[in-house]
Amino acid sequence: MVVGPFVEVAVVLGLLSGGTLLNRDTSVGLSDMDEDNLLTSHTRTPYSDDGIESGPADDKGIMMGDDIVHIVHSDKRPRTLYFGPWRRTVWTPNTARFRNRLLSRVLRKFPFLVEAWYWALLYWVYQLARAVSAVLLIDESVVQAARRHALQLVRVEEALAIFVEPAVQRFFLQRRPAVMRGINRLYAFVHIPGTILFLVVLYYITTTRPQRQMQIQQATLHPDVAAHRYRDRYRPDLYERRRRTMAMCNLVAFVLFTAWPVMPPRLLGADHLAHSSNDEAGYAFVDTVHATADGAQSVWTTNRFCNQYAAMPSLHFGYAFLIGLTVATLPLDAGDTRRAARARRRLLAVLGGLVYPALIWIAIIATANHFILDAVVGGIVCLAVWQVSGLLRNLLPLEDYFLSAVRIHKPSKRPATHSIRAAERVD
Repeated sequence: MVVGPFVEVAVVLGLLSGGTLLNRDTSVGLSDMDEDNLLTSHTRTPYSDDGIESGPADDKGIMMGDDIVHIVHSDKRPRTLYFGPWRRTVWTPNTARFRNRLLSRVLRKFPFLVEAWYWALLYWVYQLARAVSAVLLIDESVVQAARRHALQLVRVEEALAIFVEPAVQRFFLQRRPAVMRGINRLYAFVHIPGTILFLVVLYYITTTRPQRQMQIQQATLHPDVAAHRYRDRYRPDLYERRRRTMAMCNLVAFVLFTAWPVMPPRLLGADHLAHSSNDEAGYAFVDTVHATADGAQSVWTTNRFCNQYAAMPSLHFGYAFLIGLTVATLPLDAGDTRRAARARRRLLAVLGGLVYPALIWIAIIATANHFILDAVVGGIVCLAVWQVSGLLRNLLPLEDYFLSAVRIHKPSKRPATHSIRAAERVD
């Protein structure tokens, strides 16, 4: 349908716009200036200690009192580069002097715009890299290698007795055709909007809502134990680490499918194999998303620049796996201290965390877009990247130089944990 692509784009833009409004800072206006006094400096943290992620020395919020005033008025700020045990401190442009410019005030009012920018940058860089590989690197030798690798996966799965992809697809095509139509749409239309919705909600839970709780506490100058517990349980780093993991998953996936291309099962169907052997043609996979009347082609994945031989690893499942783990393990509110009630809520969270990755697993298998091992490797990549995602912090100096060049200051997402005590010291 002609309007389909426009609807898909509108949904994504709507989610990003809604996330921007939901996560706005209600305590400031676009015309508000960030004054150079200790209380305001500490409450707002006038230099940004978080971008792609805060560095090792920044995470604990060690800049207090006079140190903050010094940083505000300094032309440079420290960043810590690290790789394993290696550490090195570098000094980069301090953008705090631009904090009262118009675009900086817009970002202070709508901090989720920074996240939208990150993901737009990541998406287009990733798509550009895929387009270059699809146009310049894909030739007949790559196609043959991708087919050979796919058949190797089939043999491994047969040896492990897990080659159930044909049976799963036949079940839905022959016995549940109506469900198959829904699965096609799930595969085509849920991955990107679902991921954006997850990030919007997680940002609100871990960043926006705790900050609002702390702002209420600071406004009354009356410490609220419940607010402190809430802040301690829900922190920006819960969001940031997942954002970094997703970003690095894209990088690792690009390296893997460029070095070891794999043809998806749907291209192993007889219709796609003009020179196939009997064994290859015998798999008879059907491209239910792209080549049937009940298909559902997405504007994000159906274009001439898409690399069709990037089945391994499955980022559809990798992202869903990370989202499911997050839902299952996210800290629960500390308000209800009853053990039975908390156990029920945790059980519901775990069950909820299982539903989405299970649905995505069914979708990628039933539509013949991935093998089971593609999903397994997608999950492994996600877990491995989780351990080293902090390496993206090393890009913060580049961000500082870029923001300095365009004269924009990006506000911090860190809740002010000691603002009241700082105010008392000033008094």
